[in-house]
Amino acid sequence: MADLEVIIKPTLAILAAVASALLLTLVLRTAANRIFHKIPDFSRRSTQAKYPVFGVLVFIGIRMALAYSLPNQPWFAAVDFVLMLGFIAALVWLALATLAITERLTLRHFRSRIKDSRRMRRLTTQITLGRRIVAALLITIAVAGLLLTIPEVRALGTGLLASAGLISIVAGLAVQSSLSNVFAGVQLAFTDAIRIDDVVVVEKLWGTIEEITMTYVVVRVWDERMLILPSTYFTTTPFENWTRNSPKIKGSVELDLDWHTPVAELRAHLDALLAATPLWDGRTGKLEVTDTVNSLVRIRIVVSAKDSDALWDLRCLVRESMMAYVQTAHGNSLPRQRWEMIEAAHTVV
Repeated sequence: MADLEVIIKPTLAILAAVASALLLTLVLRTAANRIFHKIPDFSRRSTQAKYPVFGVLVFIGIRMALAYSLPNQPWFAAVDFVLMLGFIAALVWLALATLAITERLTLRHFRSRIKDSRRMRRLTTQITLGRRIVAALLITIAVAGLLLTIPEVRALGTGLLASAGLISIVAGLAVQSSLSNVFAGVQLAFTDAIRIDDVVVVEKLWGTIEEITMTYVVVRVWDERMLILPSTYFTTTPFENWTRNSPKIKGSVELDLDWHTPVAELRAHLDALLAATPLWDGRTGKLEVTDTVNSLVRIRIVVSAKDSDALWDLRCLVRESMMAYVQTAHGNSLPRQRWEMIEAAHTVV
C-alpha cells in the first residue's frame, strides 16, 4: 500500500501541476491579448511565446508538486536538479521569444510611420543585430549558470583560476578572428556603413545586403547566389554602396560613332525615349560629346532612375534604342575606319 501511494501521490501531483500550467498559460495569454489589443497583430505575433510560458510554469509546478508530495525520497535531489536545469532553459527560451516578438512588433510599428526607406533600413539593421547580441548574451549567461549549478564544474573552475593568465592568452589567440568579426558586426550596425537591402558592389559583383549578423554578412548577388562575407571584410576592404544616402542613382551609356553623326537629332530621340518610359525618374537625362577618338566621336548619355534595378534596365533600354535609331535613320553615323592612299611619284633619270 505504501509503495502504491509513493507512485500515485506524485503522479496525481504532477498531473495537477501540468493542468494548472495549461490553465494559467491560457489565462495569461487571454489577459495579454486584452491588455495589448490596441497593438496591431499582437495576438498572432505573440503565439510563439505560448510554449515557453507553459514550459516555465510546468517546471515550477512539477518542482512544487514533488516537493509537497515526496520531499524525503532519495531520488528527489537528482530529479529536482534536472527540473532546475529545465526551468532555466525554459526561462531563456521565453526571454528569446519575447525578444523576437518585441523586434517584430517594433519594426511593424515604425514601418507604418517612417516613410524614408533609408531610415527604415538603418533602424531594421540596428534592431535586428541588437536583438541577436542580447540573445547571445542571454544564452551565454544561461549556459554559465547551468554549468555553475554542477558542483564538479564549480570546483574545476576554482582550480583553473590559478592558471587564468595562460588560459586567457590561449583563448585570446583562439578566438581572435571570431571576436574581431563580432566587433566588426556591431560596428557595421551602429555606424550605418551598410544596412539591410542596401545595394553594394563587392568582389566585382553587384548585390543586395540580405542579412547582417554578428560575424558575417550575406549578400544576394544579381544571379540569386548568396555571397557570405565576414564582417571584417566591410571594415577593412573598400566597397561600393549605391544606396548609402539615397536609392536614387545615375548611370551612363557611351557610344563611339562617326564624325557625321547628327548630335542634335540623337539628343531629340533620347528626350522622346526618356519621356515615354517609366524607368526614368525625370532628374537627369542628357547627351554630350565627351571625346574624339581617332576617327570616332564619343557620345556619353547620362540618365537617372529611382534605384539601381531601374537604372540597369534604363541603361539597357537607352543603349538598344540608340543603336536601332542610328542603324535605321543614320546609317552613315556608324563607326568606320578611313584610309588615305597616296601614290608615290617616280622620277626616271
